[in-house]
Amino acid sequence: MLKQRIITAIILVVLFLIAVFFSSPAIWSLIALLVVGQGAVEWARLSNLHGRAATAYWALALMLMLLTLWFDLNVDAKQQSLNHLPWYGAAVLLWVLVVPAWLIAGWRPRNVLVMGAVGWVVLIPTALALIDLRAITPWLLLAVMSTVWVADIAAYFSGRRFGKRKLAPSISPGKTWEGVFGALILVSIYVIALVWATGYIKQFITYPGVIVAVWWWVGLSVIGDLFESAVKRQAGVKDSGALLPGHGGLLDRIDALTATLPFAAITLVFERWS
Repeated sequence: MLKQRIITAIILVVLFLIAVFFSSPAIWSLIALLVVGQGAVEWARLSNLHGRAATAYWALALMLMLLTLWFDLNVDAKQQSLNHLPWYGAAVLLWVLVVPAWLIAGWRPRNVLVMGAVGWVVLIPTALALIDLRAITPWLLLAVMSTVWVADIAAYFSGRRFGKRKLAPSISPGKTWEGVFGALILVSIYVIALVWATGYIKQFITYPGVIVAVWWWVGLSVIGDLFESAVKRQAGVKDSGALLPGHGGLLDRIDALTATLPFAAITLVFERWS
């Protein structure tokens, strides 16, 4: 299983790098649209929507994304980013207020309208963040996403090697506090090295600021991961889909990104245009 996961991950990284650095803005927007579509298909399954109800759900998700992209036509980069702020605001409210309360209370909503709306707020801001961050520079998007990947890898291997204390046994028995601590340590080193090498730290933030930001970032990625695990547990499935061999579905691979990318986008939008 680990070998299959590694092979799939390598293929995904290569395809991602080709797309992020060489595709046109239109093609990249299409990729973001596909992320919403595939994610909505999987979310419909997790929400126990089937048949026409599932089709209607992911079709509406695509329509919402297309409508947002339509408003982006014939406007400059600043206005495009500002058009996305309502979606980012909804994502911030979801991840800061709703999801932590959801996880703490062990909420298991059965209302398909609630689950459907949550799915849109999970997916669409993530896709828009892919567009906005890449529009600034592909390197920025790569740095943001690679930080989450490093956290995920560090948590996985440190958890396997040292894991004893369960993080949330009722939600995801495989996750441990030792895995979180491993992610905090490795990501801190990675980001400090990254910002030092690029000189970014000299212009905007200090080293203590980097550490605080990194810990917040790892916390968000853990929340995103736990939230998808809780939704899957409620649905009674191990994976959100079978799109990616060794990894499951698309949501299984981007769960941490759904909680982190909108925050990166809204922060940088305000920094760039304020």
